[in-house]
Amino acid sequence: MIASFTVRPGQGDPSGFDLGDMCWRGEFGEAASVGHVPDQGMMIWISAVELLDSLHGLLTGRSVDVSFIDADSSFCVRFRTTRKVVGVSGRAGLVARVGHAELAEAVLSAAEELAGRHLAAVPPQDGVAHDYLAALDRFRLIARATRSG
Repeated sequence: MIASFTVRPGQGDPSGFDLGDMCWRGEFGEAASVGHVPDQGMMIWISAVELLDSLHGLLTGRSVDVSFIDADSSFCVRFRTTRKVVGVSGRAGLVARVGHAELAEAVLSAAEELAGRHLAAVPPQDGVAHDYLAALDRFRLIARATRSG
């Protein structure tokens, strides 16, 4: 499975409220916020923090079902786990069935790539940038534990 988080171009000065998109691709299909009417773009930094934090319970075994519904759009991805496999679904249906470690790695990769490409442009005094980095640090620990567990 491949996850990607992107910032939309042409929004003026970068900020923690930049609009962006998420895309999830797997062997069964795709769930993406791009190309819908009405628009399903989201405040990507805030949305990614929410996603990283919500997957914490799923990957640590405290929850078996997480629905990520962006507060600023109608984009939705659902994660439902069994002992070893997580089903990732969008509104159109199943996208992928992956192991916990594979899900953690796909999400971590997307979150780190987003930070690497765009976070330096967000003003350092922007509280959203601090929140994003803190959520990313917490998620790195979960991804590491998932790999070794």
